[in-house]
Amino acid sequence: MTKIRVLIIDDHPLLRIGIRGLIEGQPDLEVAADCADVASARAWLETQRADVAIVDRSLPDGDGLELLPTLKAQGTKTIILTVEDDDVEIRAAVEAGVDGYLLKSSDSDQILMAISMVLKDSAAFPAHILQKLSNGHVDAPLARLSAREIEIAESVAAGLSNKVIGARLHLSDNTVRNHLANIMQKLGFNNRVQVATLMLQHMRRKR
Repeated sequence: MTKIRVLIIDDHPLLRIGIRGLIEGQPDLEVAADCADVASARAWLETQRADVAIVDRSLPDGDGLELLPTLKAQGTKTIILTVEDDDVEIRAAVEAGVDGYLLKSSDSDQILMAISMVLKDSAAFPAHILQKLSNGHVDAPLARLSAREIEIAESVAAGLSNKVIGARLHLSDNTVRNHLANIMQKLGFNNRVQVATLMLQHMRRKR
């Protein structure tokens, strides 16, 4: 069985050891590497890739978000694991295109669930993080979307993966993926979390 490769990027040795132990205790996961700073992560990514990266933002030589373009280009799902619960920090991560956002106070089950969710093309953002995002303003009118795209956007806001959305709407995974790409292009968004945030704002105003 081919295992899911997880890259850990964090400057705290104890945290890296803890996450490594968690990953290595799962039969379907393996640690591809662990890096303590942006430079060593960049060097590793020049010749290697992972399926999922767990990234701290506050690294000794820069912001973990600097690695997002490289990780996204390689098709790596990215989960930010940080102590930052600030609205500005969260929004910056979302706009950079992260697939998940967890606080370092998260327990083992939450981390494993986040890995599972991003691998299924579903965003991994705790409810209180989405709540913070939905309190903000996003200038992207839903009038740009077709009825089918609205339907898919609502499903994304409900936290459904592409596979589940496809099953509910009788569409293939590729068709859902293409619709979602069109939605993000029309709205000027980088990822499905921004789509979910917009829909949550819209649903709140309708109440």
